[in-house]
Amino acid sequence: MDYASKDIRNILVAGHAGCGKTTLTEALLYMSGATERMGRVEDGTTASDFDPEEVRRKASLNSSIVPVEYEGIKYNLIDVPGLFDFETGAAEGVMAAESVLICVSGRSGVTVGAEKAYQLALKHNKARMVFVTKADLENADYFKILEQMKIKFGPSVCPCVVPVRLDDGTVAYINLFSQKAFKYEGGKQVQIDLPDIGHRFEGLIQAMSEAIAETDEALMEKFFEGESFTTEEIVQGMAAGVRSGQITPVFCGSAVNNQALDMLLYNMNVLLPGADTAAAVGEDKDGSPVDITADPAAPLCAYVFKTVADPFVGKMSFIKVLSGKLTAASNTVNARTGQPERMGKTLIVCGKKQTDTAAITTGDIGVVSKLATAKTGDTLCDPARVVALPAPAYPTGCYRMAVKVAKKGDEGKVSGALARLIEEDPAITFVVDPETKQQIISGLGTQHLEVALAKLKNKFGVEITLETPRVPYRESIRKSCKAQGRHKKQTGGHGQFGDVWIQFEPIEGEDIEFAENVFGGSVPKNFFPAVEKGVRQAAEHGVLAGYPMVGLKATLLDGSYHPVDSSEMAFIMAAKLAYKAAVPEAGPVLLEPIGSLQAHVPADNTGDIMGEVTKRRGRVLGMNPDEDGLQVVEAEVPIAEMQDFTTFLRQLTQGRGWYTFDFVRYETLPQMLEAKVIEQAKALGNFADED
Repeated sequence: MDYASKDIRNILVAGHAGCGKTTLTEALLYMSGATERMGRVEDGTTASDFDPEEVRRKASLNSSIVPVEYEGIKYNLIDVPGLFDFETGAAEGVMAAESVLICVSGRSGVTVGAEKAYQLALKHNKARMVFVTKADLENADYFKILEQMKIKFGPSVCPCVVPVRLDDGTVAYINLFSQKAFKYEGGKQVQIDLPDIGHRFEGLIQAMSEAIAETDEALMEKFFEGESFTTEEIVQGMAAGVRSGQITPVFCGSAVNNQALDMLLYNMNVLLPGADTAAAVGEDKDGSPVDITADPAAPLCAYVFKTVADPFVGKMSFIKVLSGKLTAASNTVNARTGQPERMGKTLIVCGKKQTDTAAITTGDIGVVSKLATAKTGDTLCDPARVVALPAPAYPTGCYRMAVKVAKKGDEGKVSGALARLIEEDPAITFVVDPETKQQIISGLGTQHLEVALAKLKNKFGVEITLETPRVPYRESIRKSCKAQGRHKKQTGGHGQFGDVWIQFEPIEGEDIEFAENVFGGSVPKNFFPAVEKGVRQAAEHGVLAGYPMVGLKATLLDGSYHPVDSSEMAFIMAAKLAYKAAVPEAGPVLLEPIGSLQAHVPADNTGDIMGEVTKRRGRVLGMNPDEDGLQVVEAEVPIAEMQDFTTFLRQLTQGRGWYTFDFVRYETLPQMLEAKVIEQAKALGNFADED
């Protein structure tokens, strides 16, 4: 069935891991009659957690779309992971939603995941609604959670449905709009007399009335005159407040026992903005802004917000249609490439279930299969109006590991499989380190990379293991030294003869410089390039641990040659011998790479971060306030000390903190650590074979 955009609600369901997002999505799907039996996360039978890894881990790892059709309204629920290693799901999903439903567990209260979901909604200017799950549990404390929300989320928080435990131990729910109470028997609503909750009731009504009065001047006047609002005025005022971002309404219930979900669904329809209100600003090819409104008659504009590499269907592009209508016959241009994009089959998905559809209408979310070049963040447009929407901002993956292929012969498959995986999860990056020649994969944490490995194996048949990446050390010298290199070999016929005196000295920077200061033709000019080549080849391996030599100047001073036996090869060998003789006497040192750290952490954690930086042989450079209320600690830390920093930061800040880390320069390695690095280099077989 096609829905008008005013009857579509695109809602991101976000919150902390384990707070009940997937169970709530499943319960709403069951309530709508779309499923005969409610699935359970523990059994791996829910609509949204269908990936084999999600079933195995009993947790959401990917965002999934679950459309719930109820009483003429289509709710596209975008269930996103709460685990911090899989934040990409929320970053993708928020691009397709008009509102964010923040799930808060009645048992554990306002946790970091709920705070992050709230911040995400604020950052993207989305309407917000809170649902307190598990409100029927004995240890659930709704009013305590309400206080926590007011502290964390501010004065916009407004309770709308309140749980009350009755004398017989069951939980009833007071709807503050209608001021009626209901209990639930087998998921069915039964109205009861309004329970007495004392002065709290008046306080809640007063708080709600104040919030509503602020949304409209006429309502404000009525409020100051002491008149009560009608139910209709309450709902209209609340809807206006939610859509403008002034009010964050709070509902509660139990997804497992199907309690108060009817009130939630009704209010998601009445209070949250429809897809017809969605507006975006894109850019045309000249960089001028273009307003996109949800107009079915306007030229097509569709946004690819998620990509899935399906081994059976091929590539699946999840699309939100912002204007116009998308069909398999649509003539579209990819705004990023400027090239036409040929449409595949159009589908509506519910978890893993795919249903063919003739069209994806304005405001709706669907899937197009087998798009050749489109990737996440692309805009597909009518050629008459080519406009690019901004790409999503993904969290930065700083947890790096080296890839090791498990089976011989799979080396060629790895980069292709990883490229497809990165299409699906842009928070993963993959590079070949030019220094160590290792293939490096980066993600948001250990779990993120574990799941990536499982996907590579299950989807693409490529098995890899991970190991700690090598640190690309360097070597240099501290003082000048002069040495002779004499290469003489007599064989039958022509022999080999090359003889040089070379001065080696340290210089600033990472270059190898070559100069000559030869008098009287003791070494002919035509052999100078051979001497330079010999020095450069020798400098590829230092004398301490076999790492490349940097900051070195070699000056050819003198030498001798043989008119018959001298050759380029002989002078290359002579230069290498001079290098090997001089460098051990020139105060060789190991250099380690230093990175610039920008750690974004709550103010309470700045002292711990500074202490940790010092412990890791780093230097704190300063501290600045961040835009989202965090503090940025700036420091320089050796790369060798940063391998487990992701885990440390997450534990310290409970997942609130994040960081970026980039290479800046090389510095001398403290002498007490040299022996360990040299030992490791020997184990890695770093030393060049003797010529």
